[in-house]
Amino acid sequence: MYREWDAREVPGAVAWSSVSGGSETRILPDGCLDLLWSSRIGLLVAGPDRTAHLSRSAPGDRWIGLRLPPGTGPAVFGVPAEDLRDRRVPLADLWGRAAAEMTERVEAAPAAPGPADEAAAAVLTRVARDRLRAAGGPDPLGAHVAARLAAGATVAATAAEVGLGERALHRRSRALFGYGPKTLARILRMRRALDLARTGAPLAEVAMRSGYADQAHLTREVRELAGVPPTRLLAPARSRPSAS
Repeated sequence: MYREWDAREVPGAVAWSSVSGGSETRILPDGCLDLLWSSRIGLLVAGPDRTAHLSRSAPGDRWIGLRLPPGTGPAVFGVPAEDLRDRRVPLADLWGRAAAEMTERVEAAPAAPGPADEAAAAVLTRVARDRLRAAGGPDPLGAHVAARLAAGATVAATAAEVGLGERALHRRSRALFGYGPKTLARILRMRRALDLARTGAPLAEVAMRSGYADQAHLTREVRELAGVPPTRLLAPARSRPSAS
């Protein structure tokens, strides 16, 4: 059981909740960092993945999460995104005692699905909001670069638009997203293609409209990033679960 909703106090963020059914779930890379609470593990951070992460939780495990938009996580967590790349890190490793105090606040929220999940997620959201304010907000470069790449702009065109050389953009992107702009562009293009495919468009058309050379190119890229071909991902599937 998975659901999500807008976390309005942090622009672009999505709050979500999940109760595990005990099966393995594939979480696709998205350029985001997540602040998570698990009924079994406690608070942790899911860093930006380069390839799909396979989540395994025990039946009945309850998860509450806040998915931060690309480029926002470093201002919230206080470390470059590349330090968290492909990792799940206990929040206490980053925040020390503040993480324990936050755990108490989350666990004081009611422990039932529905509005209780929203109360617990609101704790995560308020903490992220306050840390963003203390940091002076996210680096505006992150949202701009992510939006341009998500729209299909090339790395060279994006670098020119933001007034940086490609090497400088690569350095800034590693800190903001966890990897360089070419990797982020590949991930965002895959997600754009899958969203289009879910509307019922044939894969050959999806490939053309998403900027792939052909359907075979699309399939190769999805296999490399997701670990399975697009037809597997487009079959009736579970919704996005915890980023554990």
